[in-house]
Amino acid sequence: MSQDVILYLIAGVLAIITIIIILIVMRHKKKNEYKKIINNLEYEKNQLATTSAIPELAKVEGYVKNDKLEVMYEDWQERLKDIVDVRIPKITDMLIEAEYSLTKKDYKSTMYKIAKLEMELYKVRTKSEFLLSEIKDLTTSEERSRAIITKLKARYRKLYEQFEEHESEYADLGPVVAKQFENISKQFEDFEIIIEQNEYSGVDMVVKAVDEMLNHMEVVIEELPSIVLMAENILPHKIKDIETIYNKMLEEGYPLDYLNVEFNIEEANKKITDILTRAKELNLEDSLFDLKVLADYFENLYTDFDKEKLIKAQYEETNETLRNKLIKINELVYDIFKELEDLQMTYNLKDKDIENLNNVKDELDALNNDYKNLLDHTSNNSFPYSKLKDELDSLVVRLSTLEGDLDKSLNVLGSMHDDEQRARQQLDEVQMLLHSSTDSLRSYNLPVIPNSYYVELKEARDAVKEIVKELTKQPIEIETLNTRVDTARDLALKLFGRTKEMLKMAMFAEMAIVYGNRFRTSYQEVDKYLTYSEALFNKGEYKKSLETSINALNKLEPGIYDRLLNLYGENR
Repeated sequence: MSQDVILYLIAGVLAIITIIIILIVMRHKKKNEYKKIINNLEYEKNQLATTSAIPELAKVEGYVKNDKLEVMYEDWQERLKDIVDVRIPKITDMLIEAEYSLTKKDYKSTMYKIAKLEMELYKVRTKSEFLLSEIKDLTTSEERSRAIITKLKARYRKLYEQFEEHESEYADLGPVVAKQFENISKQFEDFEIIIEQNEYSGVDMVVKAVDEMLNHMEVVIEELPSIVLMAENILPHKIKDIETIYNKMLEEGYPLDYLNVEFNIEEANKKITDILTRAKELNLEDSLFDLKVLADYFENLYTDFDKEKLIKAQYEETNETLRNKLIKINELVYDIFKELEDLQMTYNLKDKDIENLNNVKDELDALNNDYKNLLDHTSNNSFPYSKLKDELDSLVVRLSTLEGDLDKSLNVLGSMHDDEQRARQQLDEVQMLLHSSTDSLRSYNLPVIPNSYYVELKEARDAVKEIVKELTKQPIEIETLNTRVDTARDLALKLFGRTKEMLKMAMFAEMAIVYGNRFRTSYQEVDKYLTYSEALFNKGEYKKSLETSINALNKLEPGIYDRLLNLYGENR
């Protein structure tokens, strides 16, 4: 056999031995764990066996002085006997069975029995603790209750001191509060009687009753003085003041029905009476809250009254402004429609212009009607001034819009009238321009006036006749008239400018010829040009005549045109 095989066999044997050892150790460890659990459960069982319910129940024997306690005592005895004589021995047997299974290394059965043990121990422990709790409720009842009652008495004294210190604030309800303190004091006496008679079952009821009564008294001490003050003093005075202001404002014509003041005062008095009636029984539920609500309501009434007075003043001021504007605009529209037929005869108004005027009149009629209804509502005291002011503001807005529409219509009529006046004025100006032009021609005896000038003069005069013709029409076509005026003005200005220019050229040409005559004898060429210039002058070609003369003279005297211009300027 080879050495490797031997080593392999040795390793296998060692592995098997190791596994066996591990299994032995694990079994031993599991057994120890189960043993430890069983020991703990046995310890818990022993604790239950020495339950403190036994000495506590022994104490109860001294309290059993009535049938009710005797019944409770017997019930506790039987329950304790069941725990000690039945339940605990059963647990002991179960422990023995679990230990036996463990010694047999039947771990599965052991684990199952341990689980049942734990469940049974839990049940017995719960029963024992509950029984002990019931017994202690009785045995410690006096001590516990006296500790509570001592605290309740301290609260009672504190509350009673507060009451005595402020007793005057409770007014007629002081005796009612004092009586309730007597009732609480009697509860303390009942507590002592119950304790003395060992009626422990009734102790908790007395303690609870005293606690509830003191809780109620804390509310009474805190709220009742305020309730008395508000219900018997503050609110009655406030209601009386509100009634005085309300009646005075009614006499002054304020419409206050919307506030329902009279009804609300009646309901408030009923509520106050109900609160005081319940207060005599110390029933204060929601009383202080209700009184505060009433106080807030009457405080808000002061604000409503002041608001109504302010709005009335604003209403009257706005109403006066609107009334004056309506009077003026009614008079203006009346005058316009009174003269509308004449205006239609004078000016060719468009259908749209007439329609706009009619719309303004219809809107004005509707506005007048609505304003009258508003005044009727005001005089009848049907609505509060706050609502009347809103309606009035709406009428003001409508009037403002109407004024804008009327202004547009008036602007159209005013523009037509202005255009007519402008046309008449410009007619005079155009005629003056034409007269000035013809007078200028007459003042300067020109040898020839061009035919084109007479054509322009005729066109200008015809344009003037067209203006006159439009002005005499009924109705006047303003757009056509404006066109005629613009045309005549342009033609007259053009004629006036040409007249001025033609006279200027003629005067310069004549001056140039006269000035150049001194050179005729000396310069044949100058004589030739001047002769030609005179011929042009006599034909009415004044500009060409001037240019010919200046060109001839400029060769002899450069700058002659400027000197002639200065000379002409001086002679003007």
